[in-house]
Amino acid sequence: MKSKGKYWLLISSVFFWMSCYDNSKGERNIFHYNETTGIASLDPAFAKNQSIMWVVHQLYNTLVEVDQNLNIIPSVAKSWDVSSDRLTWIFHLRNDVFFHDDPAFADGKGRKLKATDVVFSFTRIMDKETASPGSWIFNRKVDTLQPFIAIDDSTFQLNLLRPYNPVLGILSMQYCSIVPKEAVDNYSKDFRRHPVGTGPFQFVAWEEGQGLVLKKNPNYFERDSLGERLPYIGGIKVSFYDSKATEFLLFREKQLEFINDIESSFKDEVLMKTGILRKEWNGKIILQTNPYLNIEYLGILVDTTNALVKNSPMRFKAVRQAINYGFDRRKMILYLRNSLGTPAESGFVPLGLPSFDSSIVKGYTYDPAMTKKLLEEAGFPDGKGLPVIKLLTIPIYSDMADFIAKQLGESGIPIQVEVIQKSLLLDLTASSRALFFRGSWIADYPDAENYLSVFYSKNPAPPNYTRYSNPQFDQLFEKALIETNDSIRFELYRKADQLMIRDAPVVPLWYDEVVRFVQPYVKDFVPNALNLLELRKVKLRD
Repeated sequence: MKSKGKYWLLISSVFFWMSCYDNSKGERNIFHYNETTGIASLDPAFAKNQSIMWVVHQLYNTLVEVDQNLNIIPSVAKSWDVSSDRLTWIFHLRNDVFFHDDPAFADGKGRKLKATDVVFSFTRIMDKETASPGSWIFNRKVDTLQPFIAIDDSTFQLNLLRPYNPVLGILSMQYCSIVPKEAVDNYSKDFRRHPVGTGPFQFVAWEEGQGLVLKKNPNYFERDSLGERLPYIGGIKVSFYDSKATEFLLFREKQLEFINDIESSFKDEVLMKTGILRKEWNGKIILQTNPYLNIEYLGILVDTTNALVKNSPMRFKAVRQAINYGFDRRKMILYLRNSLGTPAESGFVPLGLPSFDSSIVKGYTYDPAMTKKLLEEAGFPDGKGLPVIKLLTIPIYSDMADFIAKQLGESGIPIQVEVIQKSLLLDLTASSRALFFRGSWIADYPDAENYLSVFYSKNPAPPNYTRYSNPQFDQLFEKALIETNDSIRFELYRKADQLMIRDAPVVPLWYDEVVRFVQPYVKDFVPNALNLLELRKVKLRD
């Protein structure tokens, strides 16, 4: 934990940076938040996690974006056309989008964004030299010879290998942010810490592990309904305290405008078990909740050619189903999550997506009798003969794992919880060396395809960490990708989800919620199902 003296030293130095351009409104018009995990890069080609995505969203724009109702809406592209065979997409770009002023440009003035910038940015993602973790987004989707074409300065063409309905969702991802070649060439590998975009805020300074400062982009192209240029606030400051407890204390002292989620040890102090604020906090802070396109789950390796699986009872579907029936998700959410989240009693596709329908996709509820029956069917009556099954998890989810292990143990399924670091768990799951493991899947874009791709047999790990393979599932998945009728596509998604859930390569735990604690003076700070940090229309009032 950093000392409070260091915090004030950071505040003082950062305020000095900010005062260079915000003397008129001062510190009060700056939005402060903390990022406990730090920020690894400001280059959108590496926007693989939330901490990077939040900042990239402030600095850059994409062709299209997702609104708070999960609709795809224009951004840099003001409109688009699709050919009758749905292989060619033509995007018509705005003519008032300019890159931030930066020494990388010949005269130091940000130039107008052109279609060639889109071609450069997308090609850069796919370039092996870039080594972007987002290189997969165009794999087996775009034409191999001429995927991206600049028809003229304001017209960009995307060519697909085959019809792919979720393509607009892909283009809304932060990986697809548009960057200028001059800046990438000028800063080279240092582009990660010297970003140049077109977004509502622009880079000022970044001291890794200490603080990040962004200022308002005075030339940002978006305006409100009255014609006032966005954004309203003068800038953003990000601190990097790795302790959630410190973060909460800073929030209480009004040194942060909001916190995302809350340290578990503080949950009971602030929230009732029913998920509402305790009386003593009413009026002092605002609790914001919203469906979040994230599912928390336990994964089970099901590749029977893997040595770990060959002699494991988890190779039997009945045992995997018995685990799914063997613990009370509702009680777990009530007591360990203070009712924040929805028990995952449907499929893997979470609440919040338009295709979600729990009346059609039936999952698992707590049913000890069914667990007993399934264990007997698998040849383990009352769990007799079952070896101890190791469940790998990370420290912040150890209480969940212990709860599940205790209840499964009562049904005769012996579970040993092993807590390891996140980096090790990621390595073990990616290399198929984890038999039973904790996982989560956050949507990259608002389409159920993003979730079901986790079980497509032609996908490696990631995303197919369980190595699930079912030809019938693959057929439904592939059919959905080329279906243009939403109702029919949603029906195919549900059928695929139901089929996979019955095979039980995963144990869904809960459908997540965006949980924010916000200062009362922060206005028009609207949560969204992707949990993107949206600050363009935020106002700070005394």
